[in-house]
Amino acid sequence: MAKPWITENFATRHRLSAAMLVAGVALLIGLLSLTTVMRDLEGRSFDYLSTIDPVLPDQPGVTLIAIDEPSMAAIGQQWPWPRSQHAELIRQLRNAGTRAIAFDVVFAEPTDPEQDQALADAMGPDIILAADESLIERPYGSTLVRTEPLAKFVEAGARSGVASLSMDGDGVLRNMPRYPDGFMATVLETTGTKAAPNSKGLRRIQHFGPAGSYPTISYYQALDPAGSLPPDYLKDQIVVIGFALQANADVAAGGIDAFETAYTLRSRQLIPGIEVQATIFDNLRTGLSIGTPPGRFSLLLVALAAALALLLSRPKSPAKKALLLAAALLAIVGGCWLMLQYGRFWIGPVAPSAALVLGVVAIATRDFAGEQRRRREVQNAFGQYLAPEMVQKIADDPSLLNLGGESRELTILFSDIRGFTSISEAMQDDPQGLTRMINAILTPLSNIILQHGGTIDKYMGDCVMAFWNAPLDDPDHALHALEAAREMLAAMEQINRDIQTMLPAGANVPVIRMGIGINTGTCVVGNMGSDRRFDYSVLGDAVNLASRLEGQCKEQAVDILVGRNTVAAAPSLLFRKVADIQVKGRSATEPTYTFSDER
Repeated sequence: MAKPWITENFATRHRLSAAMLVAGVALLIGLLSLTTVMRDLEGRSFDYLSTIDPVLPDQPGVTLIAIDEPSMAAIGQQWPWPRSQHAELIRQLRNAGTRAIAFDVVFAEPTDPEQDQALADAMGPDIILAADESLIERPYGSTLVRTEPLAKFVEAGARSGVASLSMDGDGVLRNMPRYPDGFMATVLETTGTKAAPNSKGLRRIQHFGPAGSYPTISYYQALDPAGSLPPDYLKDQIVVIGFALQANADVAAGGIDAFETAYTLRSRQLIPGIEVQATIFDNLRTGLSIGTPPGRFSLLLVALAAALALLLSRPKSPAKKALLLAAALLAIVGGCWLMLQYGRFWIGPVAPSAALVLGVVAIATRDFAGEQRRRREVQNAFGQYLAPEMVQKIADDPSLLNLGGESRELTILFSDIRGFTSISEAMQDDPQGLTRMINAILTPLSNIILQHGGTIDKYMGDCVMAFWNAPLDDPDHALHALEAAREMLAAMEQINRDIQTMLPAGANVPVIRMGIGINTGTCVVGNMGSDRRFDYSVLGDAVNLASRLEGQCKEQAVDILVGRNTVAAAPSLLFRKVADIQVKGRSATEPTYTFSDER
C-alpha cells in the first residue's frame, strides 16, 4: 500500500533536515568545546569521575615530612629556618635508613655563608632539590625563567628537578608535569626506579584521595626519629620534605604551596604541594596516570552523539524519549568512567552529552514545528470535507490516510432540493440574500452528514454529494449514510420555517422538499485534479447510480431511493421496494428501495 500523501511529504522533509540538524549541532558543540566554559565543565566532570573508587597503588611510594604549624612551634623560629637545621634533618634521615631525600623547597638565594656551607656539607647523591620555572611577562612578550638551587649544593652532589606545576584555567591542578627533568622524575631516577611505559605525553594526574592520604610526619618529629617514630619507620623510604600548612579551598593557594585538585570538589580542602608531588611520583611509578585523546577524537564523539539523537527521537511517546535519553546519558557518563577506570584514558562526557541533549531538543523542536505545519495542512485539506473530530483524528495519525488513489467500498449520497427554482425566481433581485438562503439550507444538511462520519465531496448549486468509508475506515458506512439521510429529511421542516423568514415580503413560494439517492459499491477514491489544484473525490459506477437514484426520487414520488447493495449492508433497517428502474448504460433494471415508513 502506498504511503499516505501527507505522511510521505513530511517524512521527506524530515530526512532532508536531519543531516543538517546533526551537522549543525555537532558543529556548534565542537565550537563550544573550545571555549573556557566547556573546558571548565569537562574539567569538573573529570574531577568527579576520577575520584569515584579510584585505582590505588599497592602502597604509597613516599613518606612526607611536613613543614607544618606544630614544627613551627617546636622549633620556635619563623621561616626561613637556618640551613644548618636542614643539614641536621638530612643526617637524622640518613641514620634512619632512608633511600632518598627530596626537598620541595627551592634553595635559590644565598644566606649566611656558614649556614649555606653546613647544608652543602650534607649534600650527596641521595638528595634531590627543587628547581622552579615561571613565565615572566615582559613588554615585548613572555620569558620562561628557571630558578635553580645554589650551585654549591649541586656541586656538592645533590641533583635538581623542576617542581613547578601547571594548573588549568579554572585553577585546578589536573595535568602531569611534562618536564623531562621534573622533580619526581629525578627522584625516580635517583632511586633506580623505572617510570611506567605509559607515563609520557600529555596525561592527567590520578589523585588517590583528599589531603592526608599519604603517610606524613612533622618536620620536628623527623629531627628525632628514634624518640618520635616507631623503629625502622623510615628505613628504605623515599621522603619528600615541604610545606603542609593548614589551608582550605577558600584560601588563595599561591602563598602556602597548596593546590586545588580533583578531590577539592568533594572535600573542599586544598592539597599540600608535597602530597601532590607524592601523587605524581606514584603516577609515574605505577603508570596510573590518565591519557587524553587528540581533539579530532573528541569531535568524532560529538558527531556520533548528535547522530544518536536521531535514533532517540524516533519514539512518539515523550516518556519513552525521556527514558531513552536518560539511559543514553547514563551510558555516556558510565562509559567515560569505565574507560578512565580500566583503560586509563579520559574521554570527557560533557561535550557528547551536550550534543546528544541538544540534538534531541533540536529534533523535538523541529518535529513540533512540523507537527503544527502538518496539522495545518490536514486542516486545509480536509476541514471542508470532514467533521472537526475526524480532522483531528487524521492530524493525530496521518497513517490512517491513503490519498494517492485506491479502490474501496463506499456508500455515496446525493441530495437535491426540489422547489428551489421558485425561490431563485423570487429572489432574483437579491443575489446576496439568495446566497445566504442557500447557505441556510446547506449548512444544517452538511452538519448532519459530518456528524454521521460522512465526507462532503462537493456542492453543486443546491445539491450535495457525500460519501462514507473514506478517507477513514468506517465498517458501518452504509448504516451511517442511511441514518444521516433520515435525519436530513427530518430537518427539512425546520429548514422550511427558517427560509420563510428570509423570503421577500409577499413572495408565494411552495414548501421545498429534498430528494436523496444512496448507493453502495466499489469506487476509486483519492486526490483528483491537476498539478495545480486537486480535490479529494470518488469515481465509479456506484457513484453514477447514486446520482441516478436521486434523480428518480421525483418520478417515483419518494424522498429517498436506496440501491440494493446499501439495503443489504444495513440489515437492521426496514425497507420497502419501490420499483425496478432502467439505468442508462445498463441492460438490466436496477431495483430501488425506500424506508418502509417513507410515503
